[in-house]
Amino acid sequence: MSRPLLFLDVDGPLNPYAAQPERRPEGYTTIRVPAPDRPHPLRVWLSPAHGPALLGLGYDLCWATTWMDTANRWIGPVVGLPELPYVDFGAGLFAERPDGVHWKTETIVAYAEGRPFAWVDDEQRPHDEVFVAAHHPGPALLHHVNPRLGLRAGDFAALAEFAAAVRT
Repeated sequence: MSRPLLFLDVDGPLNPYAAQPERRPEGYTTIRVPAPDRPHPLRVWLSPAHGPALLGLGYDLCWATTWMDTANRWIGPVVGLPELPYVDFGAGLFAERPDGVHWKTETIVAYAEGRPFAWVDDEQRPHDEVFVAAHHPGPALLHHVNPRLGLRAGDFAALAEFAAAVRT
């Protein structure tokens, strides 16, 4: 059996953007990313420990973020991840849905093509769980990460437990 997919959002899980703005979390480094639609670069906090921890979980990793392919340029090298595939949200980027399902959800389910997957994000809602259960035939874990904290030991434990369960 192939390994499950792990869809990674950047802002929230890897970049705890909602942490106190004047206090970088311990163990994180700051990068400044040029943003063409903003007068100042984006401040991004990243932990170099996240990459090795994610690689050790037994998943095939995939970006599922508005950063799309630019995550390979700005985020991956800082956290210690190799170049990863990414979900191309195309015209669906930020598209509001009348059913309350997050704009990423349907595209992530289509990308998974029935493979077991976990998705770490800070924006999932109950509607997303319902959509995934109705449209995805394989096991799935939608794991919410607090954007004030980013990925923590408990998050990694939940992801490892899910990966082990789908491999048995």
